[in-house]
Amino acid sequence: MKAVAMRMLISVRDVQEALAAAQGGADFIDLKEPRDGALGGLPPAVIREVVGALRTHSPRVPISATIGDLPMRELSQVLSRVAAVGACGVDYVKVGIERDVGAPLVLDALAGCGWPVVPVFIADRGLDDGLIERACEALPAFPAIMVDTADKRTGSLFDLMLPAELRQFVDRARVHGILVGVAGALRASQIDLLAALQPDFAGFRSAVCEGDRGSRLDTNRVRDLSLRMKAAGSSPQVVRNDTVVPQQ
Repeated sequence: MKAVAMRMLISVRDVQEALAAAQGGADFIDLKEPRDGALGGLPPAVIREVVGALRTHSPRVPISATIGDLPMRELSQVLSRVAAVGACGVDYVKVGIERDVGAPLVLDALAGCGWPVVPVFIADRGLDDGLIERACEALPAFPAIMVDTADKRTGSLFDLMLPAELRQFVDRARVHGILVGVAGALRASQIDLLAALQPDFAGFRSAVCEGDRGSRLDTNRVRDLSLRMKAAGSSPQVVRNDTVVPQQ
C-alpha cells in the first residue's frame, strides 16, 4: 500500500484545447464534443489531428476519445464507431453503458472487439451491479471502468449518487485490479470528496472552462485544479492499492 496522487482527466474538443490542457498539467486527455451530450463524439478527422499534435508536443500523456451517445440497441453502430475511433491512434476508447436490457450484449461484444475500450457506466438511472461485475470479470478486455452522468444540469455525480454507492463502484474495480475513474460535472470544491473516494482518476470539463462546459477551456484553471488534485491525492490519508497506472 502506498500513497498515490490522483490523476486528472480533462475533456477537450480540439487541438488548441488539448495542448492547453496538457500544458496545464492534465494526466489524461479525453476527446469529446461537450455540446453534443455527456459522451458527444468528435469526427475521426479531428481525433486524428489532436492525437498527432499531442504525440508531438506531449507524447507521454495518455489519450482517450468517446464514440458519442449511442443507445444500447444500436450494437452494430457502437462497434463500428469503436473501430473508427480506435483506428485514430488513441490509447482508450470510451463507450457509454446505459442501464438497459441490451447492455450485457454490448459489454460482451466490446470485450471481444480487440480495441482498448473503457466502459463508462451512466449513473442517471442508477448503476446495475451485475453489469459492473460483468465488465470487471472480462479481464483483460477492459483496462478501466468509469462512472459518469448524462444530464449535467441536475448537479454533479456526488449529488446523484450516495457516497456508499460510489465507494462500492471504486472498490469493485480495485478488487479486480483495473483502473477506475469518476466524472460527472465535478467541481473543484469537491476535491476533498474525491480524495476520500480514492479513484485512480477523475474527469473534468465544466470546472476548467471559462463559462459552462460548452465554452472554451482555461489553461490557468487546469493548472490550478492539477495542483489541488495532486496535493489532495498525495495527502497521508489517501492510500490505495498498488494498481498500475500509465506513466506520466
